[in-house]
Amino acid sequence: MSSEAKAWIALENGVVIEGRSAGASGEKRGDVVFNTAMTGYQEILTDPSYYGQIVTMTYPLIGNYGIAREDDESPKAWAEAFVIKEMSSIPSSRRADLSLPDWLKEKGVIAIEGVDTRMVTKMLRVEGCLRGVVSTIDSDAKSLVAKAKSAPSTDGRDLASEVSCKTPYQWNAGYDTSYPTLVEAAPRDRIRCVAFDFGAKSNIMRSLVHSGFDVTVVPSTTSASDVLGMDPEAIFLSNGPGDPAAVKTAIATLSNLIDKKPIFGICLGHQILSIVLGAKTYKLPFGHHGANHPVRDLTTGRVEITSQNHSFAVDPKSMGDDLELTHINLNDQTVEGMRHKKLPVFCVQYHPEAAPGPLDSAHLFQRFRKLVRG
Repeated sequence: MSSEAKAWIALENGVVIEGRSAGASGEKRGDVVFNTAMTGYQEILTDPSYYGQIVTMTYPLIGNYGIAREDDESPKAWAEAFVIKEMSSIPSSRRADLSLPDWLKEKGVIAIEGVDTRMVTKMLRVEGCLRGVVSTIDSDAKSLVAKAKSAPSTDGRDLASEVSCKTPYQWNAGYDTSYPTLVEAAPRDRIRCVAFDFGAKSNIMRSLVHSGFDVTVVPSTTSASDVLGMDPEAIFLSNGPGDPAAVKTAIATLSNLIDKKPIFGICLGHQILSIVLGAKTYKLPFGHHGANHPVRDLTTGRVEITSQNHSFAVDPKSMGDDLELTHINLNDQTVEGMRHKKLPVFCVQYHPEAAPGPLDSAHLFQRFRKLVRG
């Protein structure tokens, strides 16, 4: 169990909830989002896409299998704060290295338990995205609400450049032999790939390597000439946080690469690619965050249960004649994927690398390989 130290969450609409501290001490602000996954809290917290966001879990019991360090999606925890109903008193897993509360303290993540997270979720669904603050050091309701109202929104902010790597590097690791996969390892014929890091999860890179790519990861601000100087056969665009329209450097760079190499984009990479191809993006009322979102692949008719984390989406009415809608979200009919009718370019809004979430979409990395090899 967490300590009995008090903590508070306040929203910009004036709601203040008292709970118990379940992680590090301090105070953090950001956009409050709800995540509908029942597992995968460690992968969620270490996903750079959650930078700038306070994550509220809808599932009532969190932490029951503890933390296995090898499951981190990046070296640090990026979520601003963590909000849950109940912390598991006994972490139980043969793989666990430590408990979730101990890991939260180690990573410096402020967390609060004892919150009616489903009430918060309903509030966000009705009112839309709200800014908030989680604190263990301020108990004054008026002060907390004022801090929530002054919290910076993710709108209009290039957060990708803040979470991206600073220098290029090679990624060589594929899946561990114990990793469950529906995709066979690629043959020895390797493909040189440059991957733009807008906030990439480690399992995306592992998936590319497993599918036959030799991956060079580059910062989000890398120029087109530098990329072409690496002589890649393919270009990959990663997930990441924030407003896609604000990642202006990458948009300009991709505009100079769009017709030169095969390109595959995921999540923020999908949104940036859509802007480069003439479409527009907009902010969803409360976003898509979870590991159970149904998506129909219009090219095959197959429905995939997908893992998602995004607050923005592509406006289908803004897609030009050269773009084909390939995937739709079955919950709200929003755009989940597209491809160019003439160029070797495609992208999806969701996360096919499968951590957290099922393995329904892992085949997309093989689709990328087939696209490159023609």
